[in-house]
Amino acid sequence: MNRDSIWDRLVSLGENPLTERDRGASASLLAALGGEVPPPFAVRRFRPLPTFSHGGTARHPGGPVERDFGKHVDQTNYSVVVGDQVVVKWLTPPVPMPHPTPEVFAHLVEVGFEQTAPPYAALTRADASGETLLALVTGYLPQARDGWEWCVDEAEAGRTAFAADLGRLAAALHLALSSFPGGDGPAEGGYEAAGRAELALREALDLTDGADGAWLAGIAPALRRELEPLAAPIASPVIRIHGDLHVGQILRWRDGYAVIDFDGNPTVTGAEPYQPAARDVAQLATSLEHVAQVAVRRRGTPPRAAARWARQAREALLAAYRGRLAEGGRPDLLDESLLRPFEIEQECRELVYAARHLPRWRYAPMGVLHTWYPEENP
Repeated sequence: MNRDSIWDRLVSLGENPLTERDRGASASLLAALGGEVPPPFAVRRFRPLPTFSHGGTARHPGGPVERDFGKHVDQTNYSVVVGDQVVVKWLTPPVPMPHPTPEVFAHLVEVGFEQTAPPYAALTRADASGETLLALVTGYLPQARDGWEWCVDEAEAGRTAFAADLGRLAAALHLALSSFPGGDGPAEGGYEAAGRAELALREALDLTDGADGAWLAGIAPALRRELEPLAAPIASPVIRIHGDLHVGQILRWRDGYAVIDFDGNPTVTGAEPYQPAARDVAQLATSLEHVAQVAVRRRGTPPRAAARWARQAREALLAAYRGRLAEGGRPDLLDESLLRPFEIEQECRELVYAARHLPRWRYAPMGVLHTWYPEENP
């Protein structure tokens, strides 16, 4: 297939740019990216693509080297591996621009942040309805496993040494994002979070039924007390945050850890891109609690051992996070008073997500809340 026919093929793919039946499109795309990109397409390049050819700089990946991740990998979009060097993530369906990921990729490359899959390119298409993001091209990380796999292994075994690595990684990411244009300062008039948290609590109460719903209603006054710090003006610096930072976004691979997926939280409509760093930290910390619940449910880990593991892992994560911020001269990025309220809000959002999208997930946030409020347990 010559270069022009590759772009013609992409045009014909329309609003659904790739399906599992359309093999070879990713490899063909990478071959075409070596030259000029014709309209209506545009490519934003962040780093040079690796070569796929033994002939030096020529890029000829070919179809046979393309493969998917396998059915065991849960994907919102559709990603394939090309040449065991590059991942092409096709957004299904394409997403209107502006989209957070290309801008974050460009900034992380500019400031030299390396603890992510190397960003190579973003492919967009413009038509009468506007510009849409079709695909993101990043590096492939050998032997990578996401946190819902490797971290559950750690919980089952009772190991917590990893948590310090996660804390340092999260802090390094926030130090890098703190220089993102438009952030790194108190929001004008303060950052308002109380309304969003109260809405999350109300939705969780409305959508959680049965015995779980009755128990949740019983602790609602306690939850609201935990949210009270959000009613006061928040003077914490607001920075560009990850927005959906949990262990599933942390890959453990051959050479260490990498944070991925800067698309934002798909379950929160209109979330502000600039927020206190505590928002990310709270979500990452609560995801350790969820890992503990998964270990209880799926691996038979004793509940008390899992709760102890989650507590120790959380403490180690926060200690390492604080230490890395201090090394970077920015301890002010973390407002400790916001952690618990944001954690409470996150558990409410997990319940809302379970009710609307994944009912079987309810056990995890409910298990966490039962752990946090043991005196209310029947």
